[in-house]
Amino acid sequence: MDFGWLNLGSLVLGLIAWVLPVVNFGRYEKQNHWITRSIISLSACAISLSFQIVYSHHLVQIEDWSALMDTSRAVAIVSAVLLVVTITLNVLTLIIYRDRVAN
Repeated sequence: MDFGWLNLGSLVLGLIAWVLPVVNFGRYEKQNHWITRSIISLSACAISLSFQIVYSHHLVQIEDWSALMDTSRAVAIVSAVLLVVTITLNVLTLIIYRDRVAN
């Protein structure tokens, strides 16, 4: 199995995690599709982070210590940024739609 696809999948899912809440900002819907997009966004973030964990485990299994040492700091920082931004965007979506639905 080619584990390099995990990095690409992680990137794509991370972008999806950020794009879906932004789509919610631009659309006002009386239906609850924004909830579905927020759940998918948080799920994409979780799967993206899981892909990075699996890839790091793969590097440990093949004992590629130099690759692991070279990338671990960047992966930790980028993972934290992905998580914080995804949660922030989804909380903002919740606040926006809570105010719109209340009116």
